[in-house]
Amino acid sequence: MAKSPLIKANKKIAEKLYGAHHAVADTVVSGFNSVADKFVDEFLTKDDESVEEARKRLSEEERTRKEESKQRLEEQQERQKDIIEHTHVPEMPHHPHTHR
Repeated sequence: MAKSPLIKANKKIAEKLYGAHHAVADTVVSGFNSVADKFVDEFLTKDDESVEEARKRLSEEERTRKEESKQRLEEQQERQKDIIEHTHVPEMPHHPHTHR
């Protein structure tokens, strides 16, 4: 079945837009990564550490902080659970003027 000229034109336009979109996205990501690398190099590297080494170290430090935070939360929840289980709440005395 032959395609109409309009369908062919639309397909070409779509292909060009798709390619242009990816070119713009690649340029934006590349620019962002360049700025991010300069920031890491200027403010986050230690001694003779490379940007890649700093990123790896920062990632590891973040993972460690998250694990420690999770463990502290679990310990706190366990302590709260123990407190609740071991707390005796006395029943309120029946007041003669209160209807139950």
